[in-house]
Amino acid sequence: MRLRHRLRHRAVAGLTTLLLPFAALVGLASPASAATSATATYAKTQDWGTGFEGKWTVKNTGTTSISSWTVEWDFPSGTSVTSAWDADVTSSGTHWTAKNKSWNGSLAPGASVSFGFNGSGPGSPANCKLNGGSCDGGGTVPGDKPPSAPGKPTASGITNTSVKLSWSAATDDKGVKNYDVLRDGAKVATVTGTSYTDTGLTAGTDYSYTVQARDTADQTGPVSGSTAVHTTGGTDPGPGPGDKVKLGYFTEWGVYGRNYHVKNLVTSGSASKITHINYAFGNVKGGKCVLDDAYAATDKAYTADQSVSGTADTWDQPLRGNFNQLRQLKAKYPHIKVLWSFGGWTYSGGFGEAAANPAAFAASCKALVEDPRWADVFDGIDIDWEYPNACGLTCDTSGFGSFKTLSQALRSEFGSNYLVTAAITADGSSGGKIDAADYGGAAQYLDWYNVMTYDYFGAWANTGPTAPHSPLTSYSGIPTAGFNSADAIAKLKAKGVPAAKLLLGIGFYGRGWTGVTQSAPGGTATGAAPGTYEAGIEDYKVLKNSCPATGTIAGTAYAHCGTNWWSYDTPATIGTKMTWAKNQGLGGAFFWEFSGDTANGELVTAIAKID
Repeated sequence: MRLRHRLRHRAVAGLTTLLLPFAALVGLASPASAATSATATYAKTQDWGTGFEGKWTVKNTGTTSISSWTVEWDFPSGTSVTSAWDADVTSSGTHWTAKNKSWNGSLAPGASVSFGFNGSGPGSPANCKLNGGSCDGGGTVPGDKPPSAPGKPTASGITNTSVKLSWSAATDDKGVKNYDVLRDGAKVATVTGTSYTDTGLTAGTDYSYTVQARDTADQTGPVSGSTAVHTTGGTDPGPGPGDKVKLGYFTEWGVYGRNYHVKNLVTSGSASKITHINYAFGNVKGGKCVLDDAYAATDKAYTADQSVSGTADTWDQPLRGNFNQLRQLKAKYPHIKVLWSFGGWTYSGGFGEAAANPAAFAASCKALVEDPRWADVFDGIDIDWEYPNACGLTCDTSGFGSFKTLSQALRSEFGSNYLVTAAITADGSSGGKIDAADYGGAAQYLDWYNVMTYDYFGAWANTGPTAPHSPLTSYSGIPTAGFNSADAIAKLKAKGVPAAKLLLGIGFYGRGWTGVTQSAPGGTATGAAPGTYEAGIEDYKVLKNSCPATGTIAGTAYAHCGTNWWSYDTPATIGTKMTWAKNQGLGGAFFWEFSGDTANGELVTAIAKID
């Protein structure tokens, strides 16, 4: 029941936040009236490849009140606003105008207000105006073009608390006066030259720098490309001894269409809050563990700003790709353990042959994990067999005891110094998949089970009834008895699996239907709701804005917007589930998978509260 996206798309814009700062000197009523200082700042808060979320923030930096505001900008052809909130947004060709609502136009000195929108296309705003004036602190000068973007800054002399930045000069038809240096989107200095040393930084911390030129009329041009800097020193801020397991799946193929990379774990703040990563997936072929995508895993080259360490890959280094980035992540966050996960929905068909000679299979897995090119990267192995002696994408007939025998062989081969775990079914129904294999007997050989307590219901039942795909408990009207987390966990405990060896599963995505008129669960549908990569499924980071939750049932959220009906977990429902898991004495929680979270890792933050 685990989600498996194996679609590879062309790489798209990154998920990291893009900040384009604008400051403005604007009039209360018109450009000719008494001036009041204000700023308008744009941020791209999310990017999911086929679209993005933008946010404008208007702030009154003056000493008198502003009664209304209008923000204008141009998008390049092919980029547009598809929906907006907290402002009335209109367009004329490629020119866009946003006016305040009746309730958010007044701004006292020091006050600010934000409005947001969803957009499509790759472009960024240009030619911003706020209440008719320049958006940058200078007046609009007819016939005077703003300066060009400076070169992307280069970083040198990085210490625990400082960094030197240098950049190539911008050009302007009437001359460049100075440059604004921005750290994480906020101005930290204005200098006349093309270098600056930023001091007072925090050791072991990530920063992003851009530069923006000002001309002699005080107009600013576009910002430069961004440069990532990680100061030296600092300590690993990870979880302490005895903490619950907090594990996330990192998908090998996510570096393609999703443009999600190991560094995103750092920029989102997630790396400091998790304890383990499952790298998904290795293949199972010919009764052996096999590397799947060698390019993504070991060969893809990363530039300095894309890499965890801030150092660019070279053509002749022995290891690049995800494995090298995971190595860098572990150097920065020594508390993190990485397991290589084999199988999954797509590759589980090979386990039947592996179970016929479990010792040979285990030996092949250990040899692959201990390949000298990446032996330091992995701390164990995870088996994701969907499903032993039952049906998933294919059906297995290896017998009730095959999973136990395979688990015993893996433990015998890997010994006590490696983690050996398994992702397993959460089918708590009578005679269901949990009853099909000896999960109780196998538990003695494994460190824990990732119980896949999601994907219970979805639009494969295209006419419904609508139901939450990850219910914590049963509820009146649930389509299938036993299809919920509580029943699955109870059944595994009854089979002798210790509670401390059970991790509760969380999906960082929703499942949905279309053609639905009923808001509450149990409605009929006409098919799967549209999704970015696959119909009937969508990332949380998209759904939280495109179809916000309208209710909760059985410990999870659902949303009805237009004719679409979705169910997914939110920070609030994850909090409820973490409290439940802790009260049950479970060993922790895990999730599928990192890229479904927001750019600031709000779902990972909610899971981290299980301690």
